Amino acid sequence: MPSYARRRKWIKLRDQINAPLVMNPFVFTKSFFIWVLLGILGGIVAGLYWNTALFLIEWVKQFDAGWQIVLIMGGAGFLLGLIIHLAGDPGELEIVLNNIRFKGGKMDTHHNPSMVATSLIGIGAGSSAGPEAPMVQIIGSLGSWIAKHLKMNREEHRSMTIAGMATGFTAMFGVPLAGCLFAMEVIHHKHVVQYYAALIPAFVASGTSFIIFQLITELGWSPVWALPFPKVDEHLFDFFWAMGYGAVGAAVGWLIIWLFRSLKKFFKNFKAPYYLRTALSGIILGLLGWQLPITRFFSKHELVELLHGEWTLTILIVIVLVKIFSMTLTVTSGWRGGYIIPLLFIGAALGMIVYKVYPEGQQLGLVVVCCMAAVNASVTRTPISTIILVGTLTGFQSFIPILFASLTGFFLAPKSPLIAAQVDSALIDQ
Repeated sequence: MPSYARRRKWIKLRDQINAPLVMNPFVFTKSFFIWVLLGILGGIVAGLYWNTALFLIEWVKQFDAGWQIVLIMGGAGFLLGLIIHLAGDPGELEIVLNNIRFKGGKMDTHHNPSMVATSLIGIGAGSSAGPEAPMVQIIGSLGSWIAKHLKMNREEHRSMTIAGMATGFTAMFGVPLAGCLFAMEVIHHKHVVQYYAALIPAFVASGTSFIIFQLITELGWSPVWALPFPKVDEHLFDFFWAMGYGAVGAAVGWLIIWLFRSLKKFFKNFKAPYYLRTALSGIILGLLGWQLPITRFFSKHELVELLHGEWTLTILIVIVLVKIFSMTLTVTSGWRGGYIIPLLFIGAALGMIVYKVYPEGQQLGLVVVCCMAAVNASVTRTPISTIILVGTLTGFQSFIPILFASLTGFFLAPKSPLIAAQVDSALIDQ
């Protein structure tokens, strides 16, 4: 009997060796190349957009001289408001999420020129809104456009739109894994992978766009906001500290959400043409940027300045309050852009405040990354992608304390999220 079994094994092995080589049918399907194509196109769009934004920022800075900032911001607000008034509202992230949940991911691309123009004007002039939201919307609609012309079914169409969103987010931050998870989490904060069919398309498109974006921009792979603070040994109590920082970050998240809703209600009842509203807010943003330059722009470079600077407790408190106001005013008054990078800036400044108030037994680097994660998770309801995003962008080696802080900020956030599309509903399209 053993001899018979042994002969069967040898025969089976011989047949396997002599059988023709079969390629894995999953890897080289039509869908795979479509996802790669989306990543290539998304990377090109994001790379050109990023280079244009940086060029505009540097060009505008040549004319910055005191009170001239007020004229620049007011004029930019009037111009972008006029474009929206004439070309129509290009929408915002909330509309994108509603399209995914209720319309199978179908999005129009005819508003993309308006979104590109208005967001670039705002970013270049110095508004407190970043490029991530425009890219999520623009490349998400690009994925929808490809799915429409290839006549994909409803689930495939939705997956292409989500993959486009992930592609845009990945390109702007250079973190493919966080970009994919963000696209999943931000749709519905209770279920990270509610539309799990989009995971592989998102990973493939994001990875491809990351390479293309890096080739175009030449930004490099090093941490964008590498912490300048000395590395300290880890301790078990770091996790308890992290939860405490998470609670502080959640409290600031409550303040941001309250102010956002208050200003949104104010501008909803503001009876004036769109361009006058954006011009007025631009003048206010210009005054704030003139008096406190570090709170101007969308904070990518300003965060580096914050981390490497010497700041008093009073100045840090003022920076946090002014940045919260300028960020919420920018988004609610009609300027186009995202608020994730400004939120991370606010979190970093908050961490430095906490450390100055009570430095005993604390590690500055740990406080900063935990507050960054907590503030962002509390406002955007994306705790998982926030962990990877903050850890990678700051070069902080231990993700576990960030995990505790991020989840604390998430669970202590207001029940009603800032992004209304994240609210649970019985009408969700499965």
